[in-house]
Amino acid sequence: MRDGGTGPTLTVVLAIGILVACGVTLLLERSLTRILLGVIMLGNGVNLLILLSGRPGAPPVVGTAPTDEMSGALAQALVLTAIVITFGFTAFLLAVSYRSWYLTGDDEVPDDLEDRQVRRRAERDELVPADLGGEGPNSDPEQVDPEPPRRPPEPDGER
Repeated sequence: MRDGGTGPTLTVVLAIGILVACGVTLLLERSLTRILLGVIMLGNGVNLLILLSGRPGAPPVVGTAPTDEMSGALAQALVLTAIVITFGFTAFLLAVSYRSWYLTGDDEVPDDLEDRQVRRRAERDELVPADLGGEGPNSDPEQVDPEPPRRPPEPDGER
């Protein structure tokens, strides 16, 4: 609680926690619609958190109140910027979700080929440790990328 009793209430703090927790939970889903709702909820929770960090007081307009009684304009500007960014990201995810639904009839994010291979190897207990022999990253043939193939030098005069 701040001086004068104008600090954040428990209700606002709980609302921020619930919005952020639900947003993160929805972001971890496979459905693009749920991911979209998670982005919206997370954005609203973060906006409330940023707004809560500002100083309460009179509107920050020159000439309406003394400057020490005005609210913090930086927090309000950050919230406006975050609203625009969240809106743009929401529009992008909505377009991706609609395109996915239009092409496949579903908005679920599928596994890629590598995820399927890793899952199959894990089911058969074929996962191997990254460094089999303990040689270190620079001398282990499983860890070192091969040199790129080079073209043989052209004999002089064949250009």
